[in-house]
Amino acid sequence: MTEFVCKVGDTTGRVFQHMETAQSEAEARQKLADRGFFVFSVRMHFDLLSQFGGASRAQKIRPADFLIFNQQFSTLIKAGLPILKALDLLAERAAAPRLRPVLQDVRQRVRDGALLSEALAAQGSFPAVYVTVIAAGERSGNLTGVIDQYIAYLRVSTGFRRALATALIYPAILVITVILVLSYLLTYAMPQFAKLYQDLGVPLPRITQLMLDMAVPLRNYFFVFAIFFVVVGGGLFLWTRTLAGALAIDRLKPKVPIVGDIWLKGEIAQFLRTLATLLAGGTPLVSGLKTSSAAIGSRLIATSVAEASERVREGKTLSESLAETRLIPPLALEMIEVGEASGALSAMLTSVAEFYEEEVSTRLQRTLIWITPAILVVMAVVVGFILISLYMPLFSMQIGSGG
Repeated sequence: MTEFVCKVGDTTGRVFQHMETAQSEAEARQKLADRGFFVFSVRMHFDLLSQFGGASRAQKIRPADFLIFNQQFSTLIKAGLPILKALDLLAERAAAPRLRPVLQDVRQRVRDGALLSEALAAQGSFPAVYVTVIAAGERSGNLTGVIDQYIAYLRVSTGFRRALATALIYPAILVITVILVLSYLLTYAMPQFAKLYQDLGVPLPRITQLMLDMAVPLRNYFFVFAIFFVVVGGGLFLWTRTLAGALAIDRLKPKVPIVGDIWLKGEIAQFLRTLATLLAGGTPLVSGLKTSSAAIGSRLIATSVAEASERVREGKTLSESLAETRLIPPLALEMIEVGEASGALSAMLTSVAEFYEEEVSTRLQRTLIWITPAILVVMAVVVGFILISLYMPLFSMQIGSGG
């Protein structure tokens, strides 16, 4: 998704800037118009630091802080406090100090006459899914109910991501260790051996000479190589942040053996759970599809879901529309079709999301069981090969002197 800087006005006559995430400028204008804003201008937002850091304004709120805020907010409203009074208390006494300025801004907008959902959207730091859920709660008169549903969604989705991140920590440490060890051997140890053998006039085996021919230039031009890889890596990273680059990468990910299918089902699980939360809160299906597409990290799936929402608007069922994306597994499509027929679509989407989350977790654990030893074996083989090639001339010297 792309960020757009939008100059908008509300029904009270107030004009302000707002950050909107959308696939295109036209979609950004449509989203704002659907929420009742008057759109004066829309331009693409590009921030080099945020591109490299991967952080947007909506991502500055930590999930843990956001969860605590929603729990406190729901409790205060259930206790009978008006929304403005609850915001007054949280703006001054929120558990996370970094949230207080954000809440103060929301409080001021509500005090000026904006609805809570409008204030959250205008502030720009809250996820689109959360804003849509709050808007649905305001329309239905069940604000505390939809907040509780969102808290449950936030707990599950955050816990799922945390579990995946925890499972990948050890393999990541091993990979970094391999890179550091190989960098040391290639840029320091091997050139030292090359100088030693040159001073001794020792004839080098072909394999040793080959390794030294690679290591010596690598050390002499280390900074040149480092700058080259940084520039190329940075260019590729920025390219993947564009729509075309992200789509190209996302089309390759499912084709990667083993992990590609795990990645795809993880993204689908996130989409289904987000859509289920929106529908349970009273959001219409088409609006829920558009909002959930904006919350998906994969550009490929986000674009496909946005296209599916248009097909639903034209009269097709959700299962038929998602089937045309050719991304959703047949089992999920069958269960969604059953949910539509039975009138329990939200509950069925939650069940499908739970099924795929459990499958992703199980398959990832099984994959990591053999990936970790595989990394160790590759590391041992590569390091052993380098060390043997370095010490072979010394062995030949000892054999020669012994004879």
